[in-house]
Amino acid sequence: MANLRTKSAFFRHGLTRINTVENIYPSVSSVNSVAKNNSHRQRRFNSFSLFTIHFSLPSAFTLVEVLIVVAILGILAAIVVPLYEDNQQKAKESAAKENLRVLRNAIELYAAQHKGVAPGYTNDNKTATPSYMAFGRQMTEFEQRLSAIPQNPFNAIKTIRVLANSADFPTAPEQTGTYGWIYKPSTKQIRLNWLGKDSHGVTYYDY
Repeated sequence: MANLRTKSAFFRHGLTRINTVENIYPSVSSVNSVAKNNSHRQRRFNSFSLFTIHFSLPSAFTLVEVLIVVAILGILAAIVVPLYEDNQQKAKESAAKENLRVLRNAIELYAAQHKGVAPGYTNDNKTATPSYMAFGRQMTEFEQRLSAIPQNPFNAIKTIRVLANSADFPTAPEQTGTYGWIYKPSTKQIRLNWLGKDSHGVTYYDY
């Protein structure tokens, strides 16, 4: 009788352990069921991804559409580029006039304060040969009438060709790329060294 009770208790203990193992480790059928569900979800995700990618890609332009765009850009360029170049040209013309005004005012002011002797003569000696070096020092260093010599906006050169007392102005500008201005101290005249005419038909050399 005691042996029967012992066997019964052992059997109940074994069933309890089996149930515990099943709770911890799912059955093969449960694992297969989960795998099938995951596989189904993956197929749905892949189908959705392909669907999304397929409809998110932009369609290519046709040759006709490309030609139309190129033609429109060409028309816009033909309108805008001349306007830009014209405005740029007018800006240079205005800068040239302003720089000439600044130079002429500085020359007249210097002469008024030095008994009529224009800048360019060393020690204000009108019998000496005038030079650009003397002009630059008198304008920017000694009396600082200018912070710097203005440049010719057309060739971006500020160097001045200084004419001797006996020399005449050239009949035309010297397009050598060396000088931005031409100046004669004996007459206090200074000119823009640039060929051509402005947008109003005025010769640059006559500014």
